Amino acid sequence: MKNNRREFIKVAGMAGAGIVVGASRSQAETSQLQLHKQSFNMHGYAAPKMDRVRMGLIGVGSRGSGTLNRFASIANVDIIALCDILPGNIEKALKTIEGYGHNPDTYTDGEEAYKALCDRNDIDLIYIATPWKFHAPIAVYAMERDKHVYTELPVGISLDECWQVVETSERTKKHCFMGCGSCHDGMAATILNMARDGFFGELIHGEGNYIHDRVNGPDRWERDADNWFGYRPWRLKENVGRNGNLYPQHGLGPAAQMMDLNYGDQMEYLVSISSGDFTMAPKMKELAESDSYFEPYEGLKYRGNMNTTLIRTFKGRTIMLQHDISSPRPGSRFQLISGSKGIYEARPPRIAISEDYMEESEFKALVEKYTPKMTRTFQEKVSQAGGIKGSRSYERVTASDWRLIDCLRNGLPLEMDVYDAALWTAVTPLSEASVAQQGKTMKVPDFTSGAWKTNKRGMDISLKEGGTTNLV
Repeated sequence: MKNNRREFIKVAGMAGAGIVVGASRSQAETSQLQLHKQSFNMHGYAAPKMDRVRMGLIGVGSRGSGTLNRFASIANVDIIALCDILPGNIEKALKTIEGYGHNPDTYTDGEEAYKALCDRNDIDLIYIATPWKFHAPIAVYAMERDKHVYTELPVGISLDECWQVVETSERTKKHCFMGCGSCHDGMAATILNMARDGFFGELIHGEGNYIHDRVNGPDRWERDADNWFGYRPWRLKENVGRNGNLYPQHGLGPAAQMMDLNYGDQMEYLVSISSGDFTMAPKMKELAESDSYFEPYEGLKYRGNMNTTLIRTFKGRTIMLQHDISSPRPGSRFQLISGSKGIYEARPPRIAISEDYMEESEFKALVEKYTPKMTRTFQEKVSQAGGIKGSRSYERVTASDWRLIDCLRNGLPLEMDVYDAALWTAVTPLSEASVAQQGKTMKVPDFTSGAWKTNKRGMDISLKEGGTTNLV
């Protein structure tokens, strides 16, 4: 165990140093990449329509198996193939779709088994739910083999990977969609509708978080026969030697859409600072005392509990993002949008147009008025299908899932494109570089190569086109 511990510390230390050096190097390269000329604008691009969407899923553990159940619940989707390095995950995943009529082929032969799946010519869309470090390599490989991509957050782990994904998508004209259900969430879509209608006036400031406790509670650390525990071994390692906002997208996405980032405005720069670590190291010490599995994690340097990142846009708007998954706090994602005429806060949901919050009845009337057609149509589809299936929240089909398939089937532009994926992901390596340099200002690269100045708004919440896909 001591030898394993020394090797683990060595690898973790190298990873941590690499992240700081890599982030700084990428920041230096940003000035060059800002000169990147867009070979094709994927914003607003509509790929040829397809009646049925044939899917291959790579990574079908807890998150992937839930997604499998969700997409099996959408009509005109064919589950063609599944890939996971753990055969047990494949077996469990297949059970989740019994009765849906799918009979997918399976791939389990090592970390590169996904290549054989992507090489097939009977798949249209690749879904990725692997550890983060594989997202960009798989996405690039899939697009180069004529596949659209749907990846879990993030799309990559460095600025270089963000650029690589953008350039590959433009060159191949294949969509790269990074799922962020927070954007299509019923209330977020409603507030987006209000913001676009000018209810809040000129937008000034937004706030979003990824805050929920992943450290406290015994279920987080109880291991099964495969040494799999609630925190996930690979994700625990992501917190070693890294310090920044590791998961900004859920809090950022809704605010970014309300502020028209990538189509009307753009991030200019950010600064980021982190607190110290007050819980992760003590938890590892505590666990190591009773379980030798955690001994290699004892004494390592973990990210700070709370990271705060501040972003300024070219139009002078600001966004505050926070990340804390190791303190005993209630969960929080998109939190606030503030404008020259009023403010919305998410927890608890309320609106103020002066110093006082409006009455609940008035608030409910506004929600009813501004609930967009996209949300209402999805709710109708759910009702027609007899409700949302799935015992856990991430197994239940969402408006984001439904709308992705609906756009592909109807030959419509995706409502969150590769530029959103790259921009929202870039916050992580930039925040790490800023934290490492005591809150130094970091310029944010423009992945649209200036097209944000003329791009039209994405996310058709008015559902001018499509909406024809059913649930089963």
